[in-house]
Amino acid sequence: MAQVDLPGLKATIVPGKRLLGFDLGEKTIGLALSDTMLTVATPLETLKRSKFSVDAVVIESLIHKHGVGGLVIGLPLNMDGTDGPSAQSARAFGRNFAARTELPIVFWDERLSTAAVTRTLLEADSSRKRRSEVVDKMAAAYILQGALDRLRMIAI
Repeated sequence: MAQVDLPGLKATIVPGKRLLGFDLGEKTIGLALSDTMLTVATPLETLKRSKFSVDAVVIESLIHKHGVGGLVIGLPLNMDGTDGPSAQSARAFGRNFAARTELPIVFWDERLSTAAVTRTLLEADSSRKRRSEVVDKMAAAYILQGALDRLRMIAI
């Protein structure tokens, strides 16, 4: 399956399956996982980026291990809503991954997600080292939680 919108995701996801959220950076991929009721997003892990094929194998393993039924990829749009290089890269990642899976893929606007998470970590008085270790997977959880919140509001 290829890219769908949130109503399409809600219509196709198998009950009891989870969603996997992505925060795609240049050097890392933050990952977050929903619960099976699709209500809460939890940071999962941060992958150090490698070649796409290597990253995809690791992600496919996590999909199988955690019973994932759909993917939510953060889309870093420009502040005016247009695609920049990072958004184009996220869309390319989604297209490439869609060729490897039957799972529905949703792109979710992630503007300011990393900034919001960083601000929260600063308010919690996290050290710089600790922030760098967790910011990507927490940003993925922030992105996924936004999609989950919106998903609950969609009637089918």
